[in-house]
This record gives sequence, C-alpha cells and structure tokens, in this order.
Amino acid sequence: MASSDTAVRHPKRRGRRGPRRFTRRDVVVLGVLLGLPVLLDIVIIWGPTLASIGLSFTDWDGIGDIHWIGARNYENLATNYPPFWPAVRHNLMWLGFLGLVATPFGLLLAVIIDRGVRFSRFYQSTLYMPVVLSLAVVGFMAQLLLGTDQGVVNTVLNNHDDPIDWLGNADLNIWMMMLAASWRHTGYVMILYLAGLKSVDPTLKEAAAIDGANARQTFFRVVFPTLRPVNVIVGVITVIESLRAFDIVYAVNKGRNGLELLSVLITDNIIGEASRIGFGSAIAVVLLVVSLGFIVTFLVQELRGARDR
Repeated sequence: MASSDTAVRHPKRRGRRGPRRFTRRDVVVLGVLLGLPVLLDIVIIWGPTLASIGLSFTDWDGIGDIHWIGARNYENLATNYPPFWPAVRHNLMWLGFLGLVATPFGLLLAVIIDRGVRFSRFYQSTLYMPVVLSLAVVGFMAQLLLGTDQGVVNTVLNNHDDPIDWLGNADLNIWMMMLAASWRHTGYVMILYLAGLKSVDPTLKEAAAIDGANARQTFFRVVFPTLRPVNVIVGVITVIESLRAFDIVYAVNKGRNGLELLSVLITDNIIGEASRIGFGSAIAVVLLVVSLGFIVTFLVQELRGARDR
C-alpha cells in the first residue's frame, strides 16, 4: 500500500532518466565504426585527390625532383596538347547520351514493368544482368559483336568482302561504345526507378484518376514528382558513369583513334611510356572540376525544387 501511495505522490519519478553516459566500450565501438571508415575515406579518396591538386602545379616524372611550375601544365593542356579537346568533347557526348537516351529508356522500362506485365521477374533479371558485368567485359563483348574479322554484326549483314569497321572508324566507334555502355547503364537505372515506383503511395494515383487525369498526366504530374530522391541518385550516377568511363574504350583500342577520353589521357600521362605525373594530375583535376560542377549544380537544383514545394 505504501509503494502505491509513493507512486501516486511522485508520478514522474518512475519514468525519469538522466542523460545516458557512454562507457569506455561504447566510445571504442563508435571510434571503430565511425573512425575507420572516415580514415579510409581520407587515405583512399581525399588524400590522393589533394595530392593530385598539388602535383598538377609541378613538373615531376615520379622519380626525380619535384619542380614547381605554377599553372604551366594547365596552359599547355589547353593550347599545346591536341588530344585534350577531343577528349572533353567525347566525355560530354558520353554524358549527353547516357542522360538523354539511356536514362529515360531505363525509366520507360521501369514504368512498363511496374504496370505488371507478364514475366516481369524474367524481364527484371534479364535487363539487370549487364549491370553485374564490368565495362571492360562489355568492351570485349563489343569486340566479338562488332569486329571486322568474323564479328557477329558483320556476319549477320553478310558483308564479308567489305566489312564495316565499327571499332576502327573514328566516326563510328564512339557511338558504338556509348551504345554498349548504355546497355549496362539502362539496367541500373531501371532497377533504381522500379524501386522508387514501388514506394509511390497508390492513393495518389487513385486521387488523380478521380480528378479525371489520364495515365500520362498521372505519371508526369503525380508520380514523377514523388520520385525526386531517385532522380537525384540517378542524376549523380549518370554523371559519374559518363565522366569516369575508361574500361570499355581501353579494352577496345586503348582509348585511341576516336575514343579519347579524359580518363584515358590521365592514364597515358601518369603510367605511360613518358611518365608526366604533374601533367596527368592537371588532367585529373580538370575531370574532378567538371564532375563536381555537374553534380553540385544538379544537387542544388533538385534540393531547391524540393524545398520550394
């Protein structure tokens, strides 16, 4: 009886708790779980990034002394290095093709599958399968399909006497490589958008149908705006995939004869026959600035749009 009277007189005492104090074990666990990833990120990502920025202002072959030359690498890059501007153009073409062709096509496939077509599981698995392949493997597959010697495409076209040089012709090979890369990129985008579509509240579609909206209006005015977080992820992935493309063109012809990309120029200058680490670092910094420019602009626009809603 006394205990019940005490509980009545002090109703708040039973549920009151002070601030939780971390034990030494908690601090160690947090340090391991948070400290190690941050340390690895600094060592593997930000360390080499800052080192590349610093080396881009130097003349260094990786063995001798490091000589500070200021912005001379960037001046030579813009004026005295012929492969640079074609590589920039090819990277922008890659970005445009993935962003304007492959990504919308992946969204279209996600919408079709989300509507419950027959054998949807089979289509999902088949379309996603290229994602598990590296771009180097995709490049080797492109050689088997598009090669002039017993290539599948030339064999189907039955033009053995005058085969089309899909990979050697500088006017064609960049488009063939973008198609091959899009084959892999489309499946990735499809899965991301399919996951987003599954999370859309069905009542939103029902309300739009009650208001008289057709399927097209419902998607673009109701469903697609709710996919804004997925759009951010897909946009960032598209920029990264297009600007870091390297494996596929290097597997075909080492990134030459129409397949020059900034990533290939970085590799040729840093680990090529004439090692120019400072000059290659300058190209890497240009690629970093271009990537961050697209990604930051895209994120700011998407986040600003989400805030204004």
